[in-house]
Amino acid sequence: MADVLTLVEARLRMALGEPDARAAVTFLGTDRIEVLRFTDGDIMRYVTLGMSAAPMADPTSPRADPVKGPRAELVLSVRAGLADTDKVLRPLAVLAASPQVEGVVVAPGASLDVGEPLWPGAPFTSVLVAESGGLIDDLELDAPLDPVRFLPLLPMTPNEAAWKRVHGAGALQERWLAGATDLRDPLRRSVALD
Repeated sequence: MADVLTLVEARLRMALGEPDARAAVTFLGTDRIEVLRFTDGDIMRYVTLGMSAAPMADPTSPRADPVKGPRAELVLSVRAGLADTDKVLRPLAVLAASPQVEGVVVAPGASLDVGEPLWPGAPFTSVLVAESGGLIDDLELDAPLDPVRFLPLLPMTPNEAAWKRVHGAGALQERWLAGATDLRDPLRRSVALD
């Protein structure tokens, strides 16, 4: 477990540089989840560290495989200085702990909801999980371990989350693209959905 997290942190440093802040959260009955903050100009990146320590298990499976299964960490990018986004640390840790707590497999296209604003004044309570491979390359591990994927999180307003449930993740992403939506704006309004 520790070896995987050491490799993950090395990959993060290689891709994003040195973190300028880190915080740790432990929930009862779960392993410790850290959230690292990286600053890149006017962009703040918050990345979980700890979710990939164990593979995510299919909730319908009677037993979790301790070796095989998907592994991931979560990445949230927002513009700095517009909102108190450092308060996202706990909600991000909650999302990263969800495979251990709720037995969910976090994958691209999924919606994750924390039930409260992601940070004070945020118009978002949920995120859309996007495809990995853009900002941080997947981390290949020795067989039989699955690679660690770094999954971007795209904040959704409640209206966008409801629309996504009906029309799907791809349709919502097309709306964002067509509307030239700045998904890094921590105070953005919902995209037009009619």
